[in-house]
Amino acid sequence: MDEPAGLRERKKERTRNLIAQEALRLFRAQGFDEVSVVEVAAAAEVSKATLFRYFPTKEDLVLHRFADHLGEAARVVRERPAGLTPTAALRDHFLAGLAARNPITGLNDHPEVLSFQDLVYRTPSLHIGMRQRYTSQDIDALADALPSGGGSGGGSGSGSGGMPPIVRRLAAAHLIAVQQELGQENWRTITSGRTADEAYDDAVAAAEGAYGQLMTGLPYA
Repeated sequence: MDEPAGLRERKKERTRNLIAQEALRLFRAQGFDEVSVVEVAAAAEVSKATLFRYFPTKEDLVLHRFADHLGEAARVVRERPAGLTPTAALRDHFLAGLAARNPITGLNDHPEVLSFQDLVYRTPSLHIGMRQRYTSQDIDALADALPSGGGSGGGSGSGSGGMPPIVRRLAAAHLIAVQQELGQENWRTITSGRTADEAYDDAVAAAEGAYGQLMTGLPYA
């Protein structure tokens, strides 16, 4: 008798989670470049072929955790209150993340979060992979979500007229870059020895300053 579809999916999810957990455990202990995919598969008690069915590349074993945030900036812009500009909406969202110590903001000093961020930021292939894969998709999604008329207008970039696509894409690239650079700078601050609570006020000031520059124009024009 065939297994119910729901049971099969739960088994697949458990296998996927086990592979990811074992991979992260090994990478943290030995370093990403020092652990082979074969070793991860062995630790999870699956074949190499099974591992690749769940994670197409070695980097995916780590970077899949960023998938939950993919398209988040576009969603924030689309769901912002009437009259609020996209930049202001993203600033408020980032500030709320700082207050909540959301790991994506970098302002989180939990040992497991720091260990994961250290792995990503200190491993070139992971850091580059994160930027190339998820950044590009985030920029595409945000550019499409930005109002075609600019400002706080409600139309999306998919409409005709208004801001040219290249202008929306450049704006999206700046907005995504700001949140990434702020997050990495907060991580650097935490790894220097400050707690998240100690660094909070400075992180808020940096975020307000960075988004403020986008609102008023870059200082190098």
